[in-house]
Amino acid sequence: MARHDRWVMLTTLAVLQVLTIVIGIYAMTTDFSLGALTRQPPPAKPTPEGPPPVPVVTSGPVLAQLSAKSGDGPLPTKGTLTRQLTDALGDEALGDRVGAIVLDATTGEQIFASNQDVAITPASTTKVATCAAALAALGPDTRLSTRVVQGQRPGTAILVGGGDPLLAGPAAKPSYPKQASLATLAARTAATLKSQGLKKITLSYDISLYAGASTAPGWKPNYIPDGEVSPVYSLTMDEGRQDPRYSQPRVANPPQYAADAFAKLLTKRGIAVSKSVRPGKAPAGAAELGRVDSAPLYSLVEHTLTYSDDDLAEHLARQVAIKEGRQASFEGGTKAVVAVLKRLGVDGGIALSDGSGLSTRNRISPHALAKLIAMAGSARYPGLHAIASGMPIAGFSGTLGNGRRFTGSDSKGQVGLVRAKTGTLNNVNTLAGMATTKDGRLVTFAFMADRVPVTAEPVLDRLAAIVARS
Repeated sequence: MARHDRWVMLTTLAVLQVLTIVIGIYAMTTDFSLGALTRQPPPAKPTPEGPPPVPVVTSGPVLAQLSAKSGDGPLPTKGTLTRQLTDALGDEALGDRVGAIVLDATTGEQIFASNQDVAITPASTTKVATCAAALAALGPDTRLSTRVVQGQRPGTAILVGGGDPLLAGPAAKPSYPKQASLATLAARTAATLKSQGLKKITLSYDISLYAGASTAPGWKPNYIPDGEVSPVYSLTMDEGRQDPRYSQPRVANPPQYAADAFAKLLTKRGIAVSKSVRPGKAPAGAAELGRVDSAPLYSLVEHTLTYSDDDLAEHLARQVAIKEGRQASFEGGTKAVVAVLKRLGVDGGIALSDGSGLSTRNRISPHALAKLIAMAGSARYPGLHAIASGMPIAGFSGTLGNGRRFTGSDSKGQVGLVRAKTGTLNNVNTLAGMATTKDGRLVTFAFMADRVPVTAEPVLDRLAAIVARS
């Protein structure tokens, strides 16, 4: 990577950090909560990734790693780094199956490696793979559309799901970035219908964009009741949450719930709707009555990674399947993701059953994850940069800013110096991300353990901190 390109990329990340800080300060000094800005409601109980993020405004170390010379410094001394990482990897909290790697982001050279090609249960670090495939296949500016089209008979309309799980229902608060809303769709649809002289319609909904089962192989029965994810359908509002402020309960039939809410919104706009709203199929080439679009894909990716959003990750995997000409199902989505990653040159140690990492059947090698993250920080892959900007900042944002991470005496000094995606399931802890060494070298890493006795999060934080101060 040329010095100028690295400077441009890292300066861009610095600007993103500043914006994050400004938003945090704004949220803490007004009555508009950070949750309202991100539309990430506080869960009713801890999820596999832990409680919701708490903003920690510590701008100094966050910006310190992103100086103009970041990435240009000398490589860390391998002998010292190897001794320190090897010692930390011997911690009993990690269990007896651990993989680790540190790569130079510029050259791809392995600075440290231990079981780096072993396929390990990745938990939510799976989202790095899913998001990279989505950005590569669809492009960062793609938007997901929810539409209403004319039915086959006069006086009929069909709500067509486009796979946008962040579609805001009538009870949702304002969000940042702004998402599509059912209320806006109802207003546009009502205006079109009235212009046609229609004030009464029969409404149905189309969920044919997706196929197959709505839950994945390897999902535990408690995932949906506990609010970690909803059944996956192409028509969903508020990620299937009964109340958008809380992660649970999830509704049993997300498409019907959204369609019924849309019917009520149309009624408020002066369009009478038939009492029964049922599934249907939109005619090919049907005239469009209304449409709303999601935020651009790069923003959806950042949201997915920062907040470890399981629902959105599953929809992104299906969007990759559609783009790749495969069935939009769990099987089609995961095969499409792996195929896109193979085209990118990441073709070893990846086997997926879902896009979010909730499945216990997923396997990814530390080398594959660290390589993807290095690509996301490279000027050669500008379309993947949302991976880098979306990863949580240690002790500051997302699943690394929840008050639990980077709080130990051996890691708190590196708050703000690490960006990484977390992964947490029963007996599984993973951390994959990037850091700038003390001499200004940009490196990527992946630390993964899937036979953890209790929890290994403090050890993973220590490993990442060792890299950051090397």
